[in-house]
Amino acid sequence: MALKVLFALDAAKIQWYHFKAIIIAGMGLFTDAYDLFCIPPIVKLIGRLYYDHDPGKCSVSGVKKHETTPTAVVSTLVSIALLGTAVGQLTFGRLGDRRGRRSVYGLSLGMMVLGSIASGFSICKTRSCVLVSLGFFRLLLGVGIGGDYPLSATIMAEFANKKTRGAFIAAVFSMQGFGILASSVVTMVVCKIFEISSNAGKGETPEEADIAWRLILMMGAIPAAVTYYWRMMMPETARYTALVEHNVLQAAKDMEKVLDIPMSQIAEDSPYVQPDLPAAHPSYPLLSTRFLRRHGLDLFSCSASWFLVDIVFYSSNLLQSQIYHRFVKDNDHVNGYQLAFKIARFQAILAICSTIPGYWVTVYFIDRIGRVKIQMFGFLVMAMVYFAIGIPYKYHWSDNIDVGFLALYALSFFFSNFGPNTTTFIVPAESFPARFRSTCHGIAGAVGKIGALIGTVGFLWASMNEKESGKPNPVRMTVALVILGVVCLVGSVVTFFFTRETMGRSLEDNETNEDEFLYQS
Repeated sequence: MALKVLFALDAAKIQWYHFKAIIIAGMGLFTDAYDLFCIPPIVKLIGRLYYDHDPGKCSVSGVKKHETTPTAVVSTLVSIALLGTAVGQLTFGRLGDRRGRRSVYGLSLGMMVLGSIASGFSICKTRSCVLVSLGFFRLLLGVGIGGDYPLSATIMAEFANKKTRGAFIAAVFSMQGFGILASSVVTMVVCKIFEISSNAGKGETPEEADIAWRLILMMGAIPAAVTYYWRMMMPETARYTALVEHNVLQAAKDMEKVLDIPMSQIAEDSPYVQPDLPAAHPSYPLLSTRFLRRHGLDLFSCSASWFLVDIVFYSSNLLQSQIYHRFVKDNDHVNGYQLAFKIARFQAILAICSTIPGYWVTVYFIDRIGRVKIQMFGFLVMAMVYFAIGIPYKYHWSDNIDVGFLALYALSFFFSNFGPNTTTFIVPAESFPARFRSTCHGIAGAVGKIGALIGTVGFLWASMNEKESGKPNPVRMTVALVILGVVCLVGSVVTFFFTRETMGRSLEDNETNEDEFLYQS
């Protein structure tokens, strides 16, 4: 017997509340991208302040080659945040199924706000102390960001109708693109203001720059803090209330408040009679033999796809540092503000031309051609791009990163977002029963972050500079880029054989048809 409130949710027209939910749910993803992409320009400022001269003394004057933050330190800062993200995905994913999505939604956002602000207050003035404290607060920030992944995806999936559910979840994830752009704009504005006010000379980076990078980090907390009140006002999702808490009447009341649906259409004929939905509250526990028999293949495909795409995605982000060296000159006449400004400008151009369009093309097509086709095609195009970059790298790209290289690099980001980077966020929110939905999304995401850690460490190996030339070893870069292409091919194979299409299916199909495995190629 189908529940009227859930049927009404599946058939509901697009309403203002859906767009409001996109903004509220998307702020966590916005903060995630802001934090990740503000790090490259910030580490340039940190390099000028804490590596270019003795900490605590006057800024560099005179002509000399500027020192930079070592690649190992940059990779460590990124890895610490990724580790925190994995912990947050597992922890908050499970809490979302045990205590409710709404009850822990504000907590994850609060941790993001606290982590962002605390990162700006990284204590001490010595290099080691600043880096250790910054790493600790980025770990805290990562936990909050990680918690937001399964909760935001699950909440948006459970509020959406089945016709446009993919587009709504993709729109939430697309807030990452605006987070990238915001981090670049904030960095450029802050650096320009500090440069003008300090009258910094050629090649000089005043001590006031120590305030600038902290301010950039702290401003990432503002969008998340603004939406905190609205998160607290969101009701619990009807699907959780009805299928996990078994309170159908309360689910109907909650949906009447936020959606333009009269109570007469969503309330059961008798409030004292609960429909018989035995599959809605299965007796088997998480990761039991019965669970794995029914949902193990879905969990494998979601986790493996996310693992593979994150290896590539985070390696590609770190690859930008090699592009900066060719197009953003770090010479004796460029101060730290100018250097950070140029890097942020490069990131903004890439986001506008490649990253953001990729997200929104997915929003348009996700409910038209399906998740599986987009994910598989994205993996295949990314593989071709990395082979095109990697195979001739030693003989062509190593000494001459030109417009052709940049075009291919931008193409990899476009098809990552119009491809597996977005679909791996969507599919886990649609593939499991309500009782396990948030947990399984968290597990898949945490496995993905393990892939991101592997990609970060692998890039650190590939980008180690040769002492004579100061450039990455071309053989290592060739091997690394070709490996990324192979990883993408494996991703397309996993998608083809194991990923189940969820387009147009009701989430309740996971409750009532648990024994049906209709995987399509």
